[in-house]
Amino acid sequence: MHIDDKDELRAWLIALRTPGLGPGGLRERLDAVGGDIHAALARLQAQPAPLGEPALAWLNAPDEGQLAADKAWLAEPAHCLLRCTEADFPPQLENIPQPPAALFVVGDASLLLYPQVAIVGARAASASGKAHARAFAQTLADAGFAITSGMADGIDGAAHAATLDAGAKTLAVVGTGPDRVYPRKHHELARRIAVHGALVSEFPPGTLARADHFPRRNRLISGLALGVLVIEAGLRSGSLITARLAAEQGREVFALPGSIHNPLARGCHRLIRDGARLVEQAAEISEALAPLARSLGGELATRLGRQDGDVQAGLRAGTSRMADPDYLRLLDELGHEPATMDELVRRTGMSTAVLSSMLLMLELDAWIERLPGNCYQITPKVHHASD
Repeated sequence: MHIDDKDELRAWLIALRTPGLGPGGLRERLDAVGGDIHAALARLQAQPAPLGEPALAWLNAPDEGQLAADKAWLAEPAHCLLRCTEADFPPQLENIPQPPAALFVVGDASLLLYPQVAIVGARAASASGKAHARAFAQTLADAGFAITSGMADGIDGAAHAATLDAGAKTLAVVGTGPDRVYPRKHHELARRIAVHGALVSEFPPGTLARADHFPRRNRLISGLALGVLVIEAGLRSGSLITARLAAEQGREVFALPGSIHNPLARGCHRLIRDGARLVEQAAEISEALAPLARSLGGELATRLGRQDGDVQAGLRAGTSRMADPDYLRLLDELGHEPATMDELVRRTGMSTAVLSSMLLMLELDAWIERLPGNCYQITPKVHHASD
């Protein structure tokens, strides 16, 4: 759990559960007081009238049982509340319309900092559509991208499962609380994602599925990703909402064409007519997004306090990282055997967020490779060069 101050945690939970406030209202109040949640809550309690009677009742007498249940959930292993005021809050969400104020995460929260490709599509997908989702997910994961989707039936589920089967990382952004599974048939998939990836929600624990939650979560799927791939979508598909949000957020939109006789290809064809990139192979997506992944790595490095611009520019250009003692130490601690993220945190004393940024930069320049089980190792060619 990221929050050690119990009073601060309580303030955040009260604010996040305030009826009618929403992420925009909370962020507006946080911005006005320099990110201090106590000051933001005090301002909210002093001027609750615009939010209505339910908010006033909650702020005057919050449900202590509910707050205790939230705290108990966050106290569980691999559960955390990631706040917009933290350095390792995903920077790609800061520039989207209505950015979230906080995210409840089950699993590896550092994955939110990875370069991601979102794969979405029809719930009632065809067998070939799900096969395409599996193939693209595995190839993109092999290229170093985390695969993000919404854990819905059809294309979403196929992409998540294929990524996990490949020993790679996947994130599910859900339209319920982080402790709920929708659809129910995906309980086992949700368990696997929690263990080997991350379940992400801006809704507090206990929140049930509601129709209006899913368009809201779609903006997070597209916002976290560098690009969105749509595989099979009808003209009324929710995947088209995700694609539209992606375009509005400045993300790349890719669409897989299909038969003119397939109703589930019509949404993709419309996207292509409207300017989405027609793709036939995953390599086309990897090539298009690689520069953006490098840029994200540099942005993370700066955000996390590694602000030596000359060194970072050289690293992004593929020149020697050996000018940076922290990179030298990280490579030395990696040695010749695979190491997990937790092991590297212990060995280096660096935070997970800082290590995620550094490992991403090293991986993009082929100094290291990521293995199943969230392990990393120096690539064989680097061993040969240094031996």
